[in-house]
Amino acid sequence: MAGRTPSLIACVLLSPWPLELLQRRHPGVPVAVLSEGARRVLFASASAQEAGVKTGMRETAALSRCPELHAEILGTPLTTAAWNELVEQLYARYSDRVDGRMPGLVFLKLGLGAARDLAAALQVPVGLASSLEVAHLAALRARRGEVREVHPGGQAEKAFLNLVPLEHLHVLGLSPAQVERLRFLGITGLADLWKWSAAQREAFLGVDMAKQLNRFLKGQRTEQLPRYVPGQILEASLDTDAPLLNGPEADAALQDLLPGLVTEMRGRTAAYLTIRCETLGGSLTATRKLKWPLDRGGLTRVATLTLEDTGALPLGIDRLTVQLSGLQQPSRMVGLWAGVADLDVTRDVLGRFPDALVRVRWLDPWAYTADAMYEWVDWQTGEVRPTPMTPQRAWTPPRAQFSQAQAREKAVDRILAFFEGARS
Repeated sequence: MAGRTPSLIACVLLSPWPLELLQRRHPGVPVAVLSEGARRVLFASASAQEAGVKTGMRETAALSRCPELHAEILGTPLTTAAWNELVEQLYARYSDRVDGRMPGLVFLKLGLGAARDLAAALQVPVGLASSLEVAHLAALRARRGEVREVHPGGQAEKAFLNLVPLEHLHVLGLSPAQVERLRFLGITGLADLWKWSAAQREAFLGVDMAKQLNRFLKGQRTEQLPRYVPGQILEASLDTDAPLLNGPEADAALQDLLPGLVTEMRGRTAAYLTIRCETLGGSLTATRKLKWPLDRGGLTRVATLTLEDTGALPLGIDRLTVQLSGLQQPSRMVGLWAGVADLDVTRDVLGRFPDALVRVRWLDPWAYTADAMYEWVDWQTGEVRPTPMTPQRAWTPPRAQFSQAQAREKAVDRILAFFEGARS
């Protein structure tokens, strides 16, 4: 269509993700992410670094330099669940082609206008190009809240790539050790490697790495994004008339929310359970990792412990939300010697269409009627699921017209009728 802006690949840079998540939860405050155990600073915001907080510093030393610092440990379950929720929101609001497999880095199919709106909304750097690699390189050189666009093909893209510095070549697969070796030789960026021959790159970087780099320099890049499969997060919420203030009330609320989520899972596994509580003091969240298999009672116990982790009950809970993320199909063997391709196809089909497949359960292979031989059951849950292929009964035995009590009552009525007739 004339005048329509073509969709390119946008790279949204939110790394390091734990620091980005902590900054969004505590806006306008210097923050630092701590390591578990030693409680040393892993990541620090720009305002915290200006106050003297450095990576590797102990929590006490960081607080002495920046008293208003908010330092917190963010576990993997919490950061992963928050990342999955963000990717799901990007799919719902911006594009149906989203790739967010690595926390802190997400690729979308977007136009220039939508990319600018996204960069302004998230206040993060966004790169826009025709391939994943060039979009990632552009995002590394963009400012927060702005879009760095690289026009595909021609001299504009070649000029941009010639200015890629050496420290950004990890996007193309170079390891830190290889980057240091190149720096020792005086290499400053991609333009210097472009001058080398393919044989020189293979001799210095290794065959595998050099082949990947040579393909990129020849223009063979990743220009397609997979279609995102929604429904990777299940969520249920409950608005209360009065704030929840004690354990029995919270347990009753969880008993209302969890059965519906278990039904929606349809035999799938969930990696994380998140509890979000809306209180007068704001939103409080806690996440725990789940282990499979987990029955309904076990899920209720984990949800209760997660709710205690939030510390929201003393404040009063106005809205309670339970979220299951990291949904996957449990491993199931489709044959005695099933190949990898068969397993991948089965997983992909069940991921997009949970009701598509059924399997047969043998009852009695030697039975005389088909309905007594086998039945069709759901692939995931194992429950009986009638299908058009379900064998029908050729003959239905007649149901008894009367029960034993009714038969006895009828016999008594006949005897009474006999004696009444005899008297008359």
